[in-house]
Amino acid sequence: MSRERYGEGSIYERKDGRFSGYIVLENHKRKYFYGKTKKEVLDKMKKAQREQEDGMIVPGQRQTVKQFLEHWLENVHKLKIEFGSYQRYREMLDRYILESLGHIQLQKLTTERIETFYSQLSEKGLAPRTIRMVNAVLHSALQYAVKKKKVAKNVCDGIDLPRVTRHHIQPLNKEQAQQLLQAAKGHRLEALITVALATGMRRGELLALRWSDIHFDVGSVQIQRTVSRFTGHGPIESEPKTVGSRRNIVLPQFAIDVLKMHQQKQIQDRLEAGSSWVDRDLVFCNRKGDFWDASNMVNTFKKLVSSASLPPMRFHDLRHSAATILLTMGVHPKVVQELLGHSQISMTMDTYSHVLPSMLRDAMNGLNDMFEGTKG
Repeated sequence: MSRERYGEGSIYERKDGRFSGYIVLENHKRKYFYGKTKKEVLDKMKKAQREQEDGMIVPGQRQTVKQFLEHWLENVHKLKIEFGSYQRYREMLDRYILESLGHIQLQKLTTERIETFYSQLSEKGLAPRTIRMVNAVLHSALQYAVKKKKVAKNVCDGIDLPRVTRHHIQPLNKEQAQQLLQAAKGHRLEALITVALATGMRRGELLALRWSDIHFDVGSVQIQRTVSRFTGHGPIESEPKTVGSRRNIVLPQFAIDVLKMHQQKQIQDRLEAGSSWVDRDLVFCNRKGDFWDASNMVNTFKKLVSSASLPPMRFHDLRHSAATILLTMGVHPKVVQELLGHSQISMTMDTYSHVLPSMLRDAMNGLNDMFEGTKG
């Protein structure tokens, strides 16, 4: 018997007087329809054929969400993304998605089921940002499922996600920044803190910085990579997350001076370490020349902040401090955007909107000083 072609079908009368018909799906399986009359069945078949042409009926095996997601991540998406991104996707699957949705048949996954899932995550206290990350993973995977015609539509489309509350940043003002640098004099973190405050570089960018990236002759530094640490894998280097993050920064003289002193101290550390020194050309490294463990560095930083009689702050707040200080000095936001490596100036302005009122006040005071003498 020849194989039935996609779209074919037939109608016949059953022994009980009712009518039955079917159409052939893309996978050559039959989809059946029943009715009291031949016309009723024919109408159902025509409607199904139209829906099939529009992608609303999608054939496929009885694949579970877990089976599909495992295949998608490990055999498709993993090849397109950085290792760090893969690790985050893997974490979202293992910690949240597979346990709650993995058993469901892929084609039976609905928008309502996902909305319930997100509500349950929220009730457990999961942060809105993490729920949005979970949704990003699911949405990306289901887009692939639609592309491969495993499902008719992406059921993550149009879902209302929890609003992310902006993290309250704690930037240092000029006086506090000077206070911190004074406390860091001669400290192991002096150069790291100085460069962070002078450039607004991210922690991962600082810990991946090499001496070859610094050009003392022209007073600049190139940001070409970042480093992150993953459980079971150790430190992993990768390119910065956006094109704008790869940037060239002009260094102020005070940062250049501190870096040169730091380089001399590192030479001494290298001599003391002898054969145990790991030559990675890193600017900020541990006492053996290898990557500095970020958590150890942060703990040391927090102790230094406390000893400087400053309020508790995150290391990342040094980046915010650099931007805030420059903006309050009247530096154009576009320059600050380039310095930080933001992809859009709107991101810079939104993050540092707290500075705008004082900038506007200074501008108005400047106008007042300029035109006050023209009053009749």
